[in-house]
Amino acid sequence: MLVAFALAGFGITGAWAAYQLGFANNKGGVDENYRYLMSVSEIRDMKGKKLSKQQMDAAWMTQYARLAAFGKFYPENARLIMHAAQESNDPILVDKMLAAVSLYASDSDDYVSFMKELEAVIAKQPQRDNPNVIPWMNTVEWEYLRQSILKDSALINEAGRLTGVEPRMIVGCLVGEQIRLFNTKREMVKKYLGPVKMLSVQSQFSYGVNGIKEHTAQMVEEHLKDTASVFYMGRQYENILDFETEDHETERYNRLVDYRNHLYSYIYTGCILHQTMLQWKRAGYDISDRPDILFTLFNVGFSQSVPKSNPVCGGSRIEVDGVTYTFGAIGFDFYYSGDLAQAFPFWPDRFVGDNGRRLSVGEIIRIQDNMSDCNRPEKGLEYRKPDSTAAAPKVEDDGFTSNDDEYAFGKSTDKL
Repeated sequence: MLVAFALAGFGITGAWAAYQLGFANNKGGVDENYRYLMSVSEIRDMKGKKLSKQQMDAAWMTQYARLAAFGKFYPENARLIMHAAQESNDPILVDKMLAAVSLYASDSDDYVSFMKELEAVIAKQPQRDNPNVIPWMNTVEWEYLRQSILKDSALINEAGRLTGVEPRMIVGCLVGEQIRLFNTKREMVKKYLGPVKMLSVQSQFSYGVNGIKEHTAQMVEEHLKDTASVFYMGRQYENILDFETEDHETERYNRLVDYRNHLYSYIYTGCILHQTMLQWKRAGYDISDRPDILFTLFNVGFSQSVPKSNPVCGGSRIEVDGVTYTFGAIGFDFYYSGDLAQAFPFWPDRFVGDNGRRLSVGEIIRIQDNMSDCNRPEKGLEYRKPDSTAAAPKVEDDGFTSNDDEYAFGKSTDKL
C-alpha cells in the first residue's frame, strides 16, 4: 500500500509538472482548407461593399437560382440558408453560406456538374433592362396613382383592420377605379391630380375614390346589422358605419364625397369585399383566395353576386394606352405584381373572422371623427335641369365641374 501511494503521488506530481511545462498543450494545426475558408469571408470585398438597389435586386435573383439548385441535392441546408438570408436581408450572405457548405459537396460529381450548368445558363442570358411586363404599369398615370395611394396608406390599413380585410385587397379595388378615372380625364390628371399626387373623387352617380353607388352603400349598412343575412359579418363589425345624425342620406354622401379624408370610402370597400366573400362561402363556394373574382364582384355590385361553381373574372372594360382590360384583371394584376408590398403586405389570411366583441362608444366616435368638413358639391346636382335664367354648371363624372375645378381638391389644398 505504501508503494501504491508513492506511485500515485509520483504520477500526480508528474502530470502537474507536465501541465506547467506545457507538455500537455494541444498546439493545434493549420486546416488544409484554410485558404478556401479565408476566401469565403472575403466574398464581399471581391463583389464590392456598396451595391445599388438594382444591383441588390439582381444579386437576390441570382442567389435564388443558386439556392434552388443547391436545394435539389441538400434541401435541409438550403432551407436553413434561405431562412437566414431572409432574416439578414443580405444576398451576399447567401454567397458566403453556399460557398461554405459547398466545401463538403465538392466530392459529388453530380452536384459540381449541375452547378456548372446553372452558372453557364445564368451567364449566357444577359441582364435586360425591359420595362414592367404589365403594360398599364408603365404609364405615367400609374406612376402618379401609386404615389397618391401611398399617401393614403395609413387610412387604407386602418380600414383593413376595421373591416377584417387585407388592405391590399382594398387597394386592388381602388386601383381599378382610379385607373379608369385617370384615363378618362388624362389631361386633367396631368394638370391637376398628377402634380399633387391626389386621388380622383367622384361626386355624382357613384361616390368617392372607389366609385361606390348610394344604394350599394345603403345595402352595406343594412347587412352589418342583419344577423339573418348571408352577408352578415358578425358582432365585431356591426357598428363601424354607425351614423352621428338622423339624416343618414346626407351623412352617407358626406362620408363618401370627402376630398380630405377617404377612410369611409375604404371602410365601405372593405365591407363589400368581406360581405361578398361570406355570401359565397355560406353558399358553399370559398372565393377568399380568388382576388380576381372579388374585384369583379365589387365592380358589378351585390345584385350580380350570384354564388356558383365557375365564376369568371371580368367587370367594366377599361382602355389604357390602347389596350383593353377588365376591372377584375387590373385589380388582379396589381395584387400579384408585388408593387407597394411594403406598404400593403400580403396577409396569411385575407379575411379576419368575427371575435364576438362589439366596438365601444369611444371606438365608434374615433371612426366618425375622420370625416372632414371640406366643401362638397351639392348632392343631386347631376339630376337638376338648367332653367331659362341660369344654367347650372355641368358636373363631370369624376367630381370636377367644368366651371370649378377646385372641387377636385376640396377647395383647400393646404391640408391635403
